[in-house]
Amino acid sequence: MEQRFNVGKVDHPAIQAMIGLEKYIAESGLDKKLYELIKTRASQINGCAHCLNMHTRDAMKIGETAQRLFLLDAWRETDLFTEKERAVLALTECMTLIADNAVPDDVWDEARKHLTDKEMAAVIMSVVAINGWNRIAITTREPLD
Repeated sequence: MEQRFNVGKVDHPAIQAMIGLEKYIAESGLDKKLYELIKTRASQINGCAHCLNMHTRDAMKIGETAQRLFLLDAWRETDLFTEKERAVLALTECMTLIADNAVPDDVWDEARKHLTDKEMAAVIMSVVAINGWNRIAITTREPLD
């Protein structure tokens, strides 16, 4: 597929705003493997090939296993993920599919059990960021790296 548009070339400050959000997340203290799981799971739901390609490679570079990445879209059916990861994955799914059912109280409450306030803020902003990147990449047909 040919790229339709390059936002960064046309309006560099627009991409810099997204990179600012990434900088906040990187400095938030959020576990890097957890962040890669968030990015990969949201990208699976959104069908973003560019982001899936990038974030699965990034996850493996920091020690994530191929098995967990292969089974990420079926995380509920495995015991490969911790309770905290499961709570974050459920929240990620609800936020990514927010038009379907918002974020139910039970999903929110489970995430709150496992996350500090600072982690919760970082997780919420992480889901916001990857959904934004997915929408940019899918709309513009960002090529694989």
